[in-house]
Amino acid sequence: MEELKKAALKVLLHNAHGPYQDLPRTAGWGSPEPYTRDWMIAALGILVSGNEELIEVLRRMLVVLSEGQSILGHIPSLANDPTDCGASDTTPLFLIALSLFRRVTGESNLLEETAQKALVWLQYQSPDDFVMIAQQPTSDWRDEQWVFGYGLYINTLLYACLRLYGQEERARTLHRLINRVGVRSKEAGRHLHEGFGLARLPYYALWAYKGYVSQRFDLLGNSLAILFGLANPLKAREIIAWVEATCEGLRAEGNLALNLPPCLIPFIHPGEEDWMSRYEQFNQPGEYHNGGIWPFIAGFYIAALTTAGEHGLAKLKFEALTELVIKAHSQNLSFGFNEWFRAQDGLPRGQDWQTWSAAMYLYAAACIDQPQVLAILRS
Repeated sequence: MEELKKAALKVLLHNAHGPYQDLPRTAGWGSPEPYTRDWMIAALGILVSGNEELIEVLRRMLVVLSEGQSILGHIPSLANDPTDCGASDTTPLFLIALSLFRRVTGESNLLEETAQKALVWLQYQSPDDFVMIAQQPTSDWRDEQWVFGYGLYINTLLYACLRLYGQEERARTLHRLINRVGVRSKEAGRHLHEGFGLARLPYYALWAYKGYVSQRFDLLGNSLAILFGLANPLKAREIIAWVEATCEGLRAEGNLALNLPPCLIPFIHPGEEDWMSRYEQFNQPGEYHNGGIWPFIAGFYIAALTTAGEHGLAKLKFEALTELVIKAHSQNLSFGFNEWFRAQDGLPRGQDWQTWSAAMYLYAAACIDQPQVLAILRS
């Protein structure tokens, strides 16, 4: 573990400078662009590392993103290109990273005007002006998966933003809505907003909108719900128990080769209602966003396990993650920190030396060694 923590730092320092305005790279070789989403998530690992050079790189990234913010408050998808817009999660991820950066460095008012504009932009993403925000398909981290209307993942990020920036009343409203069971309805003339609770399943729905709801399991969204305190302790344990039991079944069927959960359960298969023709090329069952295994999400799952008091299971999953990040596409690398792995055979299928894979390995390690690092995300 100690050797791989040093290796993760080596990856991040290698990726700290790229060909676009000397801004940091998303991956060591295959993705040289400074993607906002990846580096804002990587902020967690960077900040717990304490590495001054990386913290300064993160600071510069935040400042450049602030300079590229739209007039309405949106944070672009690429730090070097303010015209590359449309992502639903870059703005809340920026706000979370900025808040944590301020707490770690003591720069309590850094980019305050940018933060306030971004918070207003988030308010306008609520179609019914009732806190919960909606998104367009393929606009979050899953650029090859359709999430319709109110997505779980994006609303967990919103909840974290509301808590971190002191908007407690709106946070309480969102907490209630996310935990509500049922589609949009009227009861005794009263409007009832749709929620993410599922009547016969312990976890939160992937997305919901009016009378529609997806009962597929989103590992990242549910992990964040546990990590940020949206799921109470009992629900958190029930979600985790379901994940582990379901993964056991997948392994027994030959659909899961690793001791880490896939990003989506169950996989979407051709002919099913939510199968898209484009998935044929990019998103086969068990691959990419359709059930691939992502080290950065495994890091969040380990953090969720620690939050829920499942320390023994968290250590087992961290051991599995440690084995996973060694694997690489390139035969010349002693460690890969690859982007994602195919569920059925556990082979690396993305880019090696991926920034968020390395950073979230460091964050997961910190959660195991110093569980107190979790508290900053829940206040």
